Amino acid sequence: MTRPRLPRLRAATRLAALTVAAAGVLLTVATPASAAVPAGRYVALGDSYTAGPLIPTQVDLNCLRSNRNYPSLVAAAAGSSSLADVSCSGATTDDILYGGSGALGSTLPPQLSAVTSTTALVTVQIGGNDIGFSGIIGDCAQASLSSPLGSPCKNRYTAGGVDQLQARIVAATPKVTAVLQAVRRAAPGARVVVLGYPAILPDTGYGCWPVVPIAYQDVPYLRGIEKSLNAMLASTATANGATYADVYAPSVGRDACRSSGTRWIEGLVPQNSAAPFHPNARGEQGMATALLARLNS
Repeated sequence: MTRPRLPRLRAATRLAALTVAAAGVLLTVATPASAAVPAGRYVALGDSYTAGPLIPTQVDLNCLRSNRNYPSLVAAAAGSSSLADVSCSGATTDDILYGGSGALGSTLPPQLSAVTSTTALVTVQIGGNDIGFSGIIGDCAQASLSSPLGSPCKNRYTAGGVDQLQARIVAATPKVTAVLQAVRRAAPGARVVVLGYPAILPDTGYGCWPVVPIAYQDVPYLRGIEKSLNAMLASTATANGATYADVYAPSVGRDACRSSGTRWIEGLVPQNSAAPFHPNARGEQGMATALLARLNS
């Protein structure tokens, strides 16, 4: 199956590609404890939250993929040498199903092509870019400059009485469903785990403008959008015979407003080696731990 190739804005990943060389401080990441990872081939599908852009060491500059992202940590914990990590920064559900291009413009095959009939475990973390993650962050940060105490972003996305972002989540549901059904067809015997997204903003309160430039009244709104996205991923996983791994709950109190030594997610100006508004090495380790706990449950 093919689809028309349309240009896509990947500003965040292109910025990250230009600054990979600056991320030279090697972070030490503890390997999670042993896990009940199914024996055999493990395939990791996903976007930048899976890939780990700018976390040393970057092993694929086109996809801005780190060898210290959660798939690598999970595979190491299980003693597995059969990891196929095809996650890529900027990926959408279309990139999983049809292929696309990475931060350097190189053409990529469908991530799904890595899933074989003998695959034992598939993890999927996708949907953020389907609802326009980078654009939402950029729009809301820009809007906050004119009204830091107000809700300019919410006002924009709910103008006319329709919540555009909630509508995008609804529209992404069949796309995530298509991914999970395609994975199941490709690997009928695999265990499939869908991961949600960790807390970007504080789970309560009104954020920390200007450190994280989201207007105070917009913080609860965007927090609700992320929770709605995670709820959709959880319900879609269940409806398609997959397991859902909650990485939001363990990340509460470790959002981008926390100290550099506590946070899992970096802010607009990262203080740890990571792309803006993306997990750092601590966040990847946290997601690995949550995934391992789910596999053990």
